[in-house]
Amino acid sequence: MKNICDWDKCKEIGLYKAPVERDNSKKFRLLCLTHIKEFNKNWNYFSNMSETEIEYFIKSDLTWHKPTKSFGSSENFFKILWRNTLDDKTNFFDSYSYKIFKKSKLSEKDKQALEVLGLKNDTKWPDIQKKFKTLVKKYHPDKNHGNKKYEDLLKKITLAYSQLRINMEKTK
Repeated sequence: MKNICDWDKCKEIGLYKAPVERDNSKKFRLLCLTHIKEFNKNWNYFSNMSETEIEYFIKSDLTWHKPTKSFGSSENFFKILWRNTLDDKTNFFDSYSYKIFKKSKLSEKDKQALEVLGLKNDTKWPDIQKKFKTLVKKYHPDKNHGNKKYEDLLKKITLAYSQLRINMEKTK
């Protein structure tokens, strides 16, 4: 069964899709070659939009029309993660045992975690925290134009830091 062109009074076969609405790519009509050319020549996606709306559309097109948050935004995922990671309601971080990272208590996972962070086995806890914060800022997706490679690296760094934090809680 062949589709007839949706143009008024046209009997040609409709092979080419033309959108019915601006923002809905699922609704379309089929046009013949002659009429799709005419349609495309007259099509203006931005018709009935103000200059401000057009400018907003073009800017949001840079992020595939997905909402983004600035690095310093209070709703930023990594900022929330960072805040929760260092949340110390019991003053555990101030305790002497937590400040001294004992080399003898390191498991193989801890050693690998330190390696991911680029630190030595005898690194003290405040230095681990400082390095983690530096790496989070360096590899954050907002700082690297959403590069998936850096996002995956940041996840690795966060997991490594979590591993070391768990070890510190055991030595309490």
